[in-house]
Amino acid sequence: MNTYRIAVFVGSIRRESLNRRLADALIRLAPADFTFYHLKIDDLPLYNQDDEEHPTEAMQRLRREIAEADGLMIVTPEYNRSIPGLLKNAIDHGSRPSGHNAWEGKPAGMIGVSPSACGTAMAQQHLRNILAVLDVPTMAQPEAFIGYYDGLFDEAGCIGLKSRDFLQNWMNRFAAWVRLHARRVSE
Repeated sequence: MNTYRIAVFVGSIRRESLNRRLADALIRLAPADFTFYHLKIDDLPLYNQDDEEHPTEAMQRLRREIAEADGLMIVTPEYNRSIPGLLKNAIDHGSRPSGHNAWEGKPAGMIGVSPSACGTAMAQQHLRNILAVLDVPTMAQPEAFIGYYDGLFDEAGCIGLKSRDFLQNWMNRFAAWVRLHARRVSE
């Protein structure tokens, strides 16, 4: 049986991040042939083209961990109707130097939770635009713009009953997306 390694990007580093909780709860819904690892992105320097010739260990680690992934799960909040700077900084580091795009061909799914009524719709739209230029095949459906509510997570940190079927469907579709596109990349 193939095992699919999924790099998890959480766009928030807040201790009580709803998006980290969502990522961890989604991982529990994944099929047995999927493994997940969180990428550390909070130690990356601000992207500066001058640093490309002498990348830091954090920059090298990020590129290495992206290369090892069969797919990407991006779980992001929405800041000012867009993606957090932390996430954009990591994307920029992984796409450079020119001609060495670590993201290329990596199938991705995106999801996010926010206290606002529109969830993370605008952040995800901006992220789709960025990933398209980087040649990242991004799952289009089901869209998941989660507005936080009491009960989204149960006492054990799993997805609560009200949203479990929807988010299980999201995970099933994500797994199918990765299986479809990861095979193409490895052939």
